[in-house]
Amino acid sequence: MKRVIQSLTLSAALSLTLGCTAVGKRETFTFVPDFPPDFKYELTANYVPAQGQTCTVPGGKGTQLGFNKVYMEYEATSEIPLYRTVSGCPLALNRVEVEVMGIFGPGRGNRSYDDAVIAVRPELLERQMGTFNTDGVGEFFGECQWAFRTVGPKRYLIKLLTCKRMDEQGNVARGRPFTAYTLNQLPGKTVRLKIKLAEEELPAIGDTWVKVPGGWKRCMGDNFEDQYAFCFGNHEDFSTFKLVDERTCTIYPGCTETRNKPHEH
Repeated sequence: MKRVIQSLTLSAALSLTLGCTAVGKRETFTFVPDFPPDFKYELTANYVPAQGQTCTVPGGKGTQLGFNKVYMEYEATSEIPLYRTVSGCPLALNRVEVEVMGIFGPGRGNRSYDDAVIAVRPELLERQMGTFNTDGVGEFFGECQWAFRTVGPKRYLIKLLTCKRMDEQGNVARGRPFTAYTLNQLPGKTVRLKIKLAEEELPAIGDTWVKVPGGWKRCMGDNFEDQYAFCFGNHEDFSTFKLVDERTCTIYPGCTETRNKPHEH
């Protein structure tokens, strides 16, 4: 009887140890961006108590992991742990937020962002789950659109980025780029976000630019102090504007009047 009890005790201890190992082991998957030129990303991995756990993390501290944040060295890909233990609480990955960053100039303010999301759950319906090819690579898609406007009394041109979900056939849908996987799908796999850039940039605010051969002209409005400067049907009076490299232009993106003057570049 004593041997039976010892055997059961050992079996229970082994089972408990294996259970903890299954939750605590640092299994990972790799995020890979497939972006247009001059695009980068930041990433935040969010964790919640693993399935069946009743523990909590005081203040939620440590339930996020950051990748490519401003204080970090930039990495072309990110290896994301599926499990962590924080304050003695076993956690599982729940959500990955990808901040898609478009860069249109050298300054820190010359960039704009939009988000993509990878949801991670213990279980999903089959129709909700992303898939992987035979090489262990899963893909999801988005189209990003640049919209331009002017700011300040000198009318510097800035650009705003909006990214929408897109399917494999190139059909753009509502909402941000999104995919979902189960925890069991992801170990050792690669998830690639493929971003396509819309062919044409568009004004960010309606009735402020007029379409002309070679691009768009900025309506003058009342004067340069008029920050909105709506056209209100006046398609004759236009203003100049400045690009981030200080070139003065009258057409965007053509800016033909400055291309023939190399000393202004």
